[in-house]
Amino acid sequence: MAEITAAMVKALREETGLGMMDCKKALAETGGDASAAKDLLRKKGLATAERKSGRATGEVRVAVHVGPDRTGASMVQVLCETDFCSRNEVFRAMVQELADMAFQASVGPVAASPAMTQRLQDALAKIGENMRYSRGVNLAGPRVGAYVHHNGKVGVLVAVEGTISDELLADLCMHIAFANPIGITAEDVPADLVAKEKEIALAQAMETGKPREIAEKIVTGKVRKFLETQTLLDQPFVRDDKKKVRDVLGGANVKAFARFAGGADTVVIK
Repeated sequence: MAEITAAMVKALREETGLGMMDCKKALAETGGDASAAKDLLRKKGLATAERKSGRATGEVRVAVHVGPDRTGASMVQVLCETDFCSRNEVFRAMVQELADMAFQASVGPVAASPAMTQRLQDALAKIGENMRYSRGVNLAGPRVGAYVHHNGKVGVLVAVEGTISDELLADLCMHIAFANPIGITAEDVPADLVAKEKEIALAQAMETGKPREIAEKIVTGKVRKFLETQTLLDQPFVRDDKKKVRDVLGGANVKAFARFAGGADTVVIK
């Protein structure tokens, strides 16, 4: 058996990020073959991931990647067990790498590739917490903006066409992050959700004893108000609530947006 030197152990540790004893043991089991030892550690990391896969993943981290010409961007969300892990530099770097890798996928929802899954498992082996890829998305357009809230838990992508300043594009991203629209226009709101709102509004109006024809007029107004509060272009702009988003966009048009926040997501691609 080849001698397991401190330099060999140190090199494997730097490459894998695992402990000295784990690296030394892996080298011993593989007769000093560094490549085989690395594969062995990865297999053990996968086994560790399987053992921990049932543990709750209540914390979240979002990362984005914007292309150099700003006509495309990707966003991913990864879950972990604790806030300590979500703030860990190794975990944060891994999530960012997943966003970079997701940028190579097609426009629309992005499933984890084998390479992305392996990168996540490598991070799990280093940190020791259960973590999983939750979701990802790619957007493309004449101009794409991105925003991640300072806590790393909320992220936004938006694709627009037409003339728009960098400042307004950034403000639009922040607006979506905080106002959480369901769609760009009323046509994007699911029909079943609108029907539910109508049902609730009608029941409330009828309980007041108003005639049905009057109640139905009340319902029309309430549903219109609901759609205005839930659709991006009709929402009061966060920077100036005297104006709607459509008023501040000028000649620019929103083509698509995506918002990830905790366990929820809203993706509207037209």
